[in-house]
Amino acid sequence: MTNWVEIDRLAKLWVKEAGSRIKASMQEGLSIETKSNPNDLVTNIDKETERFFIEKIQSTFSDHHILGEEGQGEEVTSLDGIVWIIDPIDGTMNFVHQKRNFAISIGIFENGVGKIGLIYDVIHDELYHAIKGEGAYMNDILLPPLKDVEIEKAIVGINPTWAIESPYFDAKPFARLVRDVRGTRTIGSAALELAYIASGRSDAYVTLRLAPWDYAAGCVLLDEVGAVYSNIHGERLTFLDKNSIVAGNRSICEKILHDYIKGSGNKK
Repeated sequence: MTNWVEIDRLAKLWVKEAGSRIKASMQEGLSIETKSNPNDLVTNIDKETERFFIEKIQSTFSDHHILGEEGQGEEVTSLDGIVWIIDPIDGTMNFVHQKRNFAISIGIFENGVGKIGLIYDVIHDELYHAIKGEGAYMNDILLPPLKDVEIEKAIVGINPTWAIESPYFDAKPFARLVRDVRGTRTIGSAALELAYIASGRSDAYVTLRLAPWDYAAGCVLLDEVGAVYSNIHGERLTFLDKNSIVAGNRSICEKILHDYIKGSGNKK
């Protein structure tokens, strides 16, 4: 039988050690490259941090699989067995420009089911963590179940890009959502956006494009506080593919999906 408590203990140790290494590296010069576009950044620290986790996992759990953002793990094509889904630095642009508002994100899945979620806000030393069925925590604080919030009183995480007229997607429903809610925020880290929902700092998060390492850990946290999440068509997320995301408490997600997005013509 899998000892999830021991896996969780080791994962937390590695996350904290990686966080210390990242903070130490911030005193040095960064090697910065671009990936899919000029705003899609990767640094030597992203790559070094991912290698750090790969070495730890492979030397301790040789039968576990690793799906990492920087592609240094395996070519994972299924979630059979135990799979670690890792983003070594979620919010690399923030890491480069702001030196804050980034996180280490690790979701550990067994046969497609999220078992452990870890999101570590390195600069603020806030570790959001959960083992399936045992609640979600921020450091040592148990996070309570989410409460319903009216759309007019909600704080919603959404990138302004989605509310701007575009030839590639229908921005009107997102623009209307931005007008109707109490306020919007853009952190620049999907992992932190989801952690903030779990901790009650935000009420919902909407985005059109995320990769599994952006949302895997956060979804484990959300499960433990009674939140819901889906793509913008209300369909279940896959943890191997890119997805759109609507996440938050059940009532606000249902309203966003049915009153704003439904019939908009937007794709996954």
